[in-house]
Amino acid sequence: MLLAVFLAFFAVFVAVMAIYFWLTAVKESPAAELKRRLRRMSLDARYESIPEDLRAELLKEATPFETFVSRIPFMKRLDIYLDQCGFKIQPLTFLLVIVLAVLLSFLVAFIFRPSLLFAAFVAACVLVGACVYVSNVRKKRYSSFTEQLPDALTMIARSLRAGHSLTSAVELVGSETPEPLGGLFRAAYEQQKLGLRITDALGGMLQRMDSLDLRFFVTVITIHAESGGNLSEILDKLAATIRERIKLRRQVQVYTAQGRMSGYILVALPIFAFFFLQYVMLPGYEDVFMKETKGHYAIAYAIISQIIGFLFIRRIINIRI
Repeated sequence: MLLAVFLAFFAVFVAVMAIYFWLTAVKESPAAELKRRLRRMSLDARYESIPEDLRAELLKEATPFETFVSRIPFMKRLDIYLDQCGFKIQPLTFLLVIVLAVLLSFLVAFIFRPSLLFAAFVAACVLVGACVYVSNVRKKRYSSFTEQLPDALTMIARSLRAGHSLTSAVELVGSETPEPLGGLFRAAYEQQKLGLRITDALGGMLQRMDSLDLRFFVTVITIHAESGGNLSEILDKLAATIRERIKLRRQVQVYTAQGRMSGYILVALPIFAFFFLQYVMLPGYEDVFMKETKGHYAIAYAIISQIIGFLFIRRIINIRI
């Protein structure tokens, strides 16, 4: 009884700490967010156009621990990944929240059913669910960006024809376009105002949105900055090409809808049949899987086989265009 009370108290404490760290992280001001991104670019030798006084000032504001963490390859990749998801949160804080959430789920599961195996399974499900959620957020953000990019390129082309500079056109797109594309262009414009070349500022967008269409746009801008040309006409053709790719991608999604649905059904059907037989139709019929060691191995083999089969189906129907 005393152990259950202690675990319940500790679970509440962990939940409060996780909520606190998450709310503290998401309230990052736009100025702090911009400085964090510029500090990350200052550590990258590719952005040599950052003025040395600005680079020194940004690196001076970072604590030694922040500088050490930012140089760890995994933390750098996680920082970029979270930026691509649109999360305004430090990678270390994100890892701390995930660890607290997994620990909380483990404690709650252990309180309701004192079994280390069951608690570990629940904690693993929470961890996998968090990873899937973050991946889906990133995927939806990429999809929204791709849908917005052709209109943004058309807006830049029209602004150039009206006599505005490329910098003014980038500012216009940032102020008139909603998220996520608008935020990317606003950040690029703010970085340009702080001393970066416009090509480097737009190139920095590739870290926050590693899109093939955006890479085409940045390449066009870079070539134009070096050799000149009719930029507005090139952007119009690029926008038309991207629209055709979006149209083709939608057609492929329609053609592969049946395959995706088959994958979901094949994954859900055994799980539904297992719980239906165990708790509705024939209670106790599958107790051998729960109580015997061989039954545990059979369940583990079935789960692994389901995951492998689902991944194979996704691989077959995931046609990249």
